[in-house]
Amino acid sequence: MTQLQAKSLQDPIELHYWPTPNGWKIAIALEEMGLPYRIVPVNIGQGHQFTPEFLHLNPNHRIPVIVDPNGPGGQPISVFESGAILQYLRRKTGLFYPASERQRVDVEQWLYWQVGGLGPMCGQAGHFKLYAPEPVPYAIERYTREVGRLLGVLERRLADRDFLAGDYSIADMACWPWVSLVKNYDQDIKAFPLTQAWSERVQQRPAVQRGRLAGAELVQKVPTDPEELANWRRTLFAQR
Repeated sequence: MTQLQAKSLQDPIELHYWPTPNGWKIAIALEEMGLPYRIVPVNIGQGHQFTPEFLHLNPNHRIPVIVDPNGPGGQPISVFESGAILQYLRRKTGLFYPASERQRVDVEQWLYWQVGGLGPMCGQAGHFKLYAPEPVPYAIERYTREVGRLLGVLERRLADRDFLAGDYSIADMACWPWVSLVKNYDQDIKAFPLTQAWSERVQQRPAVQRGRLAGAELVQKVPTDPEELANWRRTLFAQR
């Protein structure tokens, strides 16, 4: 192995990131898997996700994205979409993914459940409750009720297990960041005691705590000036 090759194996993964639930998922996974990484901030409130450089990495202009300098065949690779990133990282390390096919199916079911359901529904509930320029009562009720329904799904799943798919896995890493914020969507976590216990169990993991705090200094307050707030919304939600 040449010195250049040896160096590349130690090069950190670039995490193009902003501190949101989808970003936290990947920071948590990198911490759990012991992979060196460095954060490349993408200020979504200032439109950095629309720059040509970022669009080259993710044509859908969403965080997170990783760039692994030591990808397949020792060549760099970039990966977007948080679910795809989690699956790439588990293949890279062999960690937090069971050996048996039956258990793997379980992990993937709950990973896709989060990516296709829990995350989008929480995101819509948060949007219409916190960020919409004017109240839309039907949308607020629709998405708030759907988040509550999904928490009920989690509650039933956790009736006879400590984690979503057997041992702690990338499925738990994917779901926990959204569940940790359910009070923002008018949900009382105490109404779902098994889910609350699971959330606390996950939160006690040191790697989860480190990942949750990754880039915490980047958080900015939502503008209060009406004109600034309108511009911020247009930028954040691609209304242009």
